[in-house]
Amino acid sequence: MGSPAAGMSPNDESIGLTFARAGTPVLGVPLARRVTVPEVVALFPLGFARAAWHARAEAGALIPHFEGFDLFAFPDNARLLGFDVFRFVDRLARKYTGKHIAGVVTANEQFGALTAALLGQRLGLPHTEPRAVLACQHKAYFRERLREIAPEASVAHWALPYTHDPDGHLGLALPFYIKPVKATYSVLARRVDSRAQLERHLAFAPYERYIIKRLVQPFNAAFRALIGRPSDYRIDAHWLIAEEVMHGRQINLDGYVFRGDVRVIGCVDEVMYPGTDAFLRFQYPSKLPFEVQARAKALAARIVRGLGFDHGFFNIEFFYDPATDRLKVIEVNPRLASQLADFYEKVDGLRIFDMLLELAQGRDPALLPRRAPTAGVAASFVWRTFGGDAPPARATPAAREWLARTYPDAVLLEHHKRGHGLKREFKWLGSHRYATVNLGARDELALRDRYQDISDRLGWPAAQ
Repeated sequence: MGSPAAGMSPNDESIGLTFARAGTPVLGVPLARRVTVPEVVALFPLGFARAAWHARAEAGALIPHFEGFDLFAFPDNARLLGFDVFRFVDRLARKYTGKHIAGVVTANEQFGALTAALLGQRLGLPHTEPRAVLACQHKAYFRERLREIAPEASVAHWALPYTHDPDGHLGLALPFYIKPVKATYSVLARRVDSRAQLERHLAFAPYERYIIKRLVQPFNAAFRALIGRPSDYRIDAHWLIAEEVMHGRQINLDGYVFRGDVRVIGCVDEVMYPGTDAFLRFQYPSKLPFEVQARAKALAARIVRGLGFDHGFFNIEFFYDPATDRLKVIEVNPRLASQLADFYEKVDGLRIFDMLLELAQGRDPALLPRRAPTAGVAASFVWRTFGGDAPPARATPAAREWLARTYPDAVLLEHHKRGHGLKREFKWLGSHRYATVNLGARDELALRDRYQDISDRLGWPAAQ
């Protein structure tokens, strides 16, 4: 991504919910109702998505079968050591063939989007074309495709292996933005202004190289099997991609495709901490002029169609440069941006996770009735530390009770790290995101007041 990703490391304890273990349906739904509610396979259900599926199961509207593991929590992430995407899909296909599964859902980027596409295909259920998922996720291959589909929206780029000599030839002039060909949560994505910075960026300990290799190995296997390795194309997910630095305002478009019809839901402003490329907040509706948003929506539809993406949720990130009046694409993500989903419910009355469930069952999400909006503006605020600083203390139970009582629509997730985990996050992300909160309010002034009030109560510095 052009800057740290909208997705987030999960911490289910932070939202005070208890879930069924992976691979089992959530219990507690009356048997008489189980025959009338859909059963779905929910892949890699983390954070906001897991909370959404659990809430619907508690309401008797859904029976989710959780499959997958948490890449960021031990001992769950030990499964990464032997993970093979095709064996994983084979096992799930055997497990759920002949069962009353209505759909496959995910909002996970690393493994969820691809495994959902492959499993849906195997079970004969509505699904995204797997090759379209790969075309989005392989950042170098995506740039090649984008140059064919919408050359005016692309930028100069250069691919290099992790083992590249920082004193050797550079295929792109400094400064540039560098990121892995395949990554998630903006791991190892940052601006590089000098060869010295590039050298530091490419300096990995042996265990880091091993982790990187294991993270991308399943993706490489899928890319070779489904897209192939042309003789003149040797770039795989063990490489990085350097891109021309883009300028302007960063935005995100959320949408979905139903039976080939591309529908954009909304445009979100992505605001950075001053002087950094780390997200401070995501805010909806966007303040961009309507005409610019309309152009971005038309461009998004052309790109999605060009990639062969004919079913499912997506989000596209752009830079809009007011000085040149140009839109440049950062990336396309072939899944729902779950962190932003409740924006559309608060402001527009759109039940995004219910829409995802409808789409997974092959039904038109646009036919779902809307709820009454509860806010004029919504945002997701991100608290971070920089420079290696440890985060402040976690929210106390009393503070959480106050938050639930004072701002019942707020959703707070915490991701505090210490020790080696904190050190690795600074190395790989450049900052430590220790918490996020989603809020709604009647207007932006009231929204900022709520954020400041919550920051003061929790003892966490508010950034403007």
